[in-house]
Amino acid sequence: MEKPQIILHIQKPVTYTLFDAKWIPSSAKFVSLGNYAKGSGALQIYEVSHGDVKCILDVEKSKPFKCGTFGASSSQNRHLATGDFDGKLNIWNLESLDLPLYSVKGHTEIINSIDSVGGLGIGEGAPEIVTGSRDGTVKVWDPRQKNEPVATMEPEEGETKRDCWAVAFGHAYNDQDRCVAAGYDNGDVKLFDLRAMSLRWETNIKNGVCCLEFDRKDISMNKLVATSLESKFHVWDMRTQHPTKGFASVIEKAHKSTVWLARHLPQNRDIFMTCGGNGSLCLWKYSYPASRVTKDGEGQEMGVAGAVNLQQNVTLSTQPISSYDWSPDKEGLAVCTSFDQQLRVVITTKLKTI
Repeated sequence: MEKPQIILHIQKPVTYTLFDAKWIPSSAKFVSLGNYAKGSGALQIYEVSHGDVKCILDVEKSKPFKCGTFGASSSQNRHLATGDFDGKLNIWNLESLDLPLYSVKGHTEIINSIDSVGGLGIGEGAPEIVTGSRDGTVKVWDPRQKNEPVATMEPEEGETKRDCWAVAFGHAYNDQDRCVAAGYDNGDVKLFDLRAMSLRWETNIKNGVCCLEFDRKDISMNKLVATSLESKFHVWDMRTQHPTKGFASVIEKAHKSTVWLARHLPQNRDIFMTCGGNGSLCLWKYSYPASRVTKDGEGQEMGVAGAVNLQQNVTLSTQPISSYDWSPDKEGLAVCTSFDQQLRVVITTKLKTI
């Protein structure tokens, strides 16, 4: 059987540090976000056409952008939510970027990570945005409500304030349930149940959590991937929670460097890409066990983790891959950014053969 191939399709240099890039839904365009050397923010829109990318909009803002998401917006509006170095959450209409549609000083320090749900037909319930910050807090926002978060998760009194590096929504399969996973610089992973407003589960993976992603947001929790500083990533089976052992997981070593990111293929959530601090991409396939549930000695149900298999890998850069986004519309098409100040459009072929 032919293996998938990861092909560098287009490469484009820019004049700023790249932190994030996201496809604009239902288009051949993507937005890139970053930081100019003088400390201002870069927001550019590119269009992919005839084997090249063309910058069609270039905007500079006062503060550097760290991260962005479209997931709380409708398919018609396609409004971009951004987190910046000043702790601000802004929502932008890409047709008119003079002033944000929504702006709140959400955190006292940089917003490291952002995710959203309830828009683009992904997940039931209200449109919500989650932000994680160096100030140690995780906040959930409903953009229809001004200036106040609908939920705040912060260290309890006496607890050490930890830098939150990663946040992710999941379990949004009806209009009541929703979870947020948060990862911290000390390796803590926490799962918050937003309906009960409680901590549902926590663990520690021993190294800083660079990225968290559920395989799908719009179903009952299925799998959660966490990537870390020390060449490892973890995949938890989130269907069965044991009262003391929590969720079953598989741990894999990859990249021989920090694993910066994991991104699931929208068209097949058992396939995902990880991105390394050494500039490499690794394509993985998750295989389920014969049975996902077993019982312990006391008859309590516990999950059984599957296996991950490397399908292909390629090195694109000498610098870390800082973001990666699969196109939601065209299978195998992706945009990624790297700290070598290069935008890259990548095509992964033969994904159906995996």
